[in-house]
Amino acid sequence: MFFNRQTSLRLHEEHLATVQLWSRLEQTIVRRAPEAELLEALRGGLAALEDEVTRHFHFEERELFPRLAEAGEGDIAELLREEHETIRSAARTLRELLGSAPPDAATLQQMRTLGLELAERLVAHVQKEEMALLPALEDLLDEDTDRELLLAYTGS
Repeated sequence: MFFNRQTSLRLHEEHLATVQLWSRLEQTIVRRAPEAELLEALRGGLAALEDEVTRHFHFEERELFPRLAEAGEGDIAELLREEHETIRSAARTLRELLGSAPPDAATLQQMRTLGLELAERLVAHVQKEEMALLPALEDLLDEDTDRELLLAYTGS
């Protein structure tokens, strides 16, 4: 899809990066990569996810979801917010597992399972945002609001 609004375009670009990263991580898990490679991939995915959770999710929840609700799209805003919470919870669990002393076989398997779950949830979540949130923003935002939101999001 082509986006006219800079806010939509910026979120779209981040969505693409998220899907690429978690697809690679999923492939690493599925091919049963050696422990060191798996842990490195999971740590990288978690670091990227923590940025996503703190910056991207908060921006959507603070700035975009209320606008959706005001425009009569509260159901999709609530669904996306619930998915954010589920993803946050899984990320916290993964962080705890990665923070434990050298993982045993059972912990490694938990990490693999959780990594696959996160990959699946993130890709599905991105798809919903691409199909519902971003097109709605194209209709909701005028040029001035789009510019203000982009500046608020990028911190420029």
